[in-house]
Amino acid sequence: MTSPLIERLFQEHGFPEVHLDEVDGFAADAVAGVLFLTGDPVQFPETLDVAVVLPELASAFAGHLRPAVAAREDEKSFQLKYGFRRWPALVFVRDGGYLGVITGIQNWSDYLRQIAGLLEQQATPPPGFKLPEPMTDKEH
Repeated sequence: MTSPLIERLFQEHGFPEVHLDEVDGFAADAVAGVLFLTGDPVQFPETLDVAVVLPELASAFAGHLRPAVAAREDEKSFQLKYGFRRWPALVFVRDGGYLGVITGIQNWSDYLRQIAGLLEQQATPPPGFKLPEPMTDKEH
């Protein structure tokens, strides 16, 4: 399910939709990309807040950040690739690698600080999704 606020990202702001088979090309650019993984906006209402804030973040980091929306049908695969656990998620990529993720809605100043920090990092391979280690009998 989508919403008018998410559709606005495509129609009014011109954000591209990125499918899993396109993400390596999207991530290869020297300018950082941010993939918006919405999840179901009914189940995750913060998605709509992030949909409103993302164009403002793109403006605040103009020339340094390329926003896109991850294809809904590929979101679980993106989650496995990038290892985040909470929806909505903003996944940051550059130079063919992974910079980090911000999940949920944040305060504006926190977004600015966190994104500036992510943009200063070197790209690494995506972390992948890791299940928590099972408890041993001694830990029970």
